[in-house]
Amino acid sequence: MATEERVNEESRGRRESFEEKLDRNWNDLLQELRVMQTGAQIITAFLMTLPFQNRFDKLEGYQVGLYILLLVFSVLLTGLIMTPVAIHRKLFGLHVKDSTVAQGHRIVKTAVLGIGLMATGCVAFIVDVVAGDQLALVIGGAILVIMLSLLWLLPGALRRAVEARRSAGAED
Repeated sequence: MATEERVNEESRGRRESFEEKLDRNWNDLLQELRVMQTGAQIITAFLMTLPFQNRFDKLEGYQVGLYILLLVFSVLLTGLIMTPVAIHRKLFGLHVKDSTVAQGHRIVKTAVLGIGLMATGCVAFIVDVVAGDQLALVIGGAILVIMLSLLWLLPGALRRAVEARRSAGAED
């Protein structure tokens, strides 16, 4: 790489060591996890209180099944969101932050989709109880498409656009 190209590339990014970059990336992951954890915990708490409501015993069998599925999913998702912190605690001091950050990144990507699916399922469940299964399928399906678009397709499209722009810039 020519010196001029290297200077231009360096001026676009931060001037930080590998360890500083790992620390920044880890802090970014933790901030994202904090946001997701709050949402997951609120939904889980909501689901945990439902059986104690007066109308809960009037649910249809399939609604109880959907409820149990959502409850288990939300608890497991909460555990998944806490996993990077548990990994960090176990590996603390072993100088493997690069692995910790890489695993945390993978987990956060999965958890983002999980939050979208959990929210979709909860809305479908609530609409089913309030307005019936036909409307729940329509609204739940629409929300699922929107969530997948926002949480998977849009970020992927933005990433491809950035990579294409960088490739075009590198060829100039």
